[in-house]
Amino acid sequence: MARSKEFDTTLVLHRAMEVFGHYGYEGTSLQILLDGLGIARQSLYDTYGTKRDLFVKAVRHYVDEKSSAVVTYLERTESVKKSISDIFHEIVATLQDEERRKECFILYSAIDQVPHDPEIAALFEQDRVRLENALYQALVRAQNQGELSPDQDVRALARYLYHARYALTQAAKLTNDPKTLEEITAVTLTVLETH
Repeated sequence: MARSKEFDTTLVLHRAMEVFGHYGYEGTSLQILLDGLGIARQSLYDTYGTKRDLFVKAVRHYVDEKSSAVVTYLERTESVKKSISDIFHEIVATLQDEERRKECFILYSAIDQVPHDPEIAALFEQDRVRLENALYQALVRAQNQGELSPDQDVRALARYLYHARYALTQAAKLTNDPKTLEEITAVTLTVLETH
């Protein structure tokens, strides 16, 4: 008879995000990982597979969770400009919070793997297409509602906003000054001003 798992697998994924976010994929030894997860080596192998398998699962979980929240919010908020502004300000608030930001840095570690890991690269490409399309549809709606100039290239704007989200995580890794993230966000959101 198989024994039931003695740990919460979703909680372990969140702990994995924190560990990989802090040490990076290459810098996370198996022992650091096990210590951070609070599970035994055999439990890691039985439930998640290898260190790389766990890394991919953690990245996928993080990206899916965050992207689904963005897509849903874009679809449900009447003012598109407000929804995009809210999304960026929520990212800043998360990155300014010592506890919440730990998981975010898994993105930094994952993007570092993209050039030589086809599975991670495919995951980010799938996410890019999903989010750029969601942003594009929202921006088209904004134009139709008169929130944006009809002359704006909303496809290019969607692409820019997608990448600008990731740039905030990079900036948070490079500075501890919360004002920096707020200033970057303020300038980023000027692209939504009607011309």
